[in-house]
Amino acid sequence: MIHEKRVYKMSLNIMFKALSDPIRRKILFMLKNKDMTAGEIADKFDISKPSISHHLNTLKQAGMVIDERKGQFIYYSINTSVFEDVMSFSMEFLRPKQQDVK
Repeated sequence: MIHEKRVYKMSLNIMFKALSDPIRRKILFMLKNKDMTAGEIADKFDISKPSISHHLNTLKQAGMVIDERKGQFIYYSINTSVFEDVMSFSMEFLRPKQQDVK
């Protein structure tokens, strides 16, 4: 149980780090609409393709995007289950305080 909590906290830290960058947030919004290749994503930005690759890898490490090879292209898509985890974590702040039981 303690190990599961530690892993959960570590994965949340990685997710929040991934969300902290505006370029990665924009990539996520783009992928919300449709699956895209790295080249299609890079075309929407004025930064180098290696930089886009770095951002995609960060999002993959956080579990926020999934990549899938289709022929000679790799398509990136959003992983909605990770966002469910983030929402679950956020909902904890909305719960009323629990009184100490003596």
